[in-house]
Amino acid sequence: MTNFFSSNFKLGILGGGQLGKMMLYDTRKYDIQTYVLDPSQDAPCKIACDHFQQGNLMDYDTVYSFGKKVDILTFEIETVNLKALVQLEKEGKKVYPSSKTLEKIQNKGKQKLFYEENKIPTAEFTRFSNKAHLTEGITNNRIKLPFVWKSTQGGYDGKGVSIVRSGADLAKLPDTECIAEHLVNFKNELAVIVVRNPSGEIKTYPVVEMEFHPEANQVEYVICPARIDAKIAQKAIKIAEKVSKAFEHVGVLAVEMFQTQDDNILVNEVAPRPHNSGHYSIEASYTNQFEQHIRAILDLPLGATESKVGGIMVNLVGKEGYTGDVIYKNIEEIMKMKGVTPHIYGKKQTRPYRKMGHVTIIHENIDEARKIAEKVKNTIQVIS
Repeated sequence: MTNFFSSNFKLGILGGGQLGKMMLYDTRKYDIQTYVLDPSQDAPCKIACDHFQQGNLMDYDTVYSFGKKVDILTFEIETVNLKALVQLEKEGKKVYPSSKTLEKIQNKGKQKLFYEENKIPTAEFTRFSNKAHLTEGITNNRIKLPFVWKSTQGGYDGKGVSIVRSGADLAKLPDTECIAEHLVNFKNELAVIVVRNPSGEIKTYPVVEMEFHPEANQVEYVICPARIDAKIAQKAIKIAEKVSKAFEHVGVLAVEMFQTQDDNILVNEVAPRPHNSGHYSIEASYTNQFEQHIRAILDLPLGATESKVGGIMVNLVGKEGYTGDVIYKNIEEIMKMKGVTPHIYGKKQTRPYRKMGHVTIIHENIDEARKIAEKVKNTIQVIS
């Protein structure tokens, strides 16, 4: 077995944002040597990794030469050069999740087709090559208003997703390859984090429930456990495991889902990396999602996924009307509250709705935790 700890073993991470930074809490705990590549000189990961390199994640040569320096390569963002990963794997480099998995997920059109082919329940959709093609689809009744528009490439945190109800909404859309999705009338938005290692050991975290911000289309609260019937939770977990196996995924996979009015579960989309819906696990779980990702890609035994206590996560995003050097107003007020832990990501500049941090609230009673979460949300302000 490879000695990963206090050794010459090198773990490479593509992307140096907050997800990488939180992964590094655990690589430091285990004394695993880390290399990070990110386009920004001020990337949150910079303070915590052993070797930081500034470079373009979409540039073939940059990613390829970075990959050659490390023993195992992982990523914390999907927008990385796929061809470089394919080449590295051909040369025997371990990349987890694999380029094969990423290739099916990176493009949302391909991702949706994959669900269809693998009989994974998902909302009805139609693919369009550009805006003109989409407009023609509406004219010919191939797709009816209202619908959910998704850019097939590069969408994140509510960007690249719009609900189209009228011609005016359509006019605002960028001219890009996209999918138009049937608007699902859902009761709940749920997520399940599945973790799988190369040996095929697989574990799931409890189902979480997500409450979204109506304007920003971003998760505002993540609630664990989800306040749903045990039968629904079991159904969601079964589907999430099926998705992970179908993708032959290694590492952490976040599976976002809808619970429909008649209690069916539809897969919305997945992220092949630690995810916003698992941040609560740092305080609330036996093994947090970031440590679990490290364990999985190194093919170590997976940790326990149960919660020690109920947890809610509140995203800290830049307040509207503020751009510039960040100030966390009233942070000391929330630090006085029992069971409340702020996480600051290390981004020096705020702008409206930019993810700047999160706060976890833990409590034995999830309804009580939800009340405290509301209080936290209304107290702290990310301004400049």
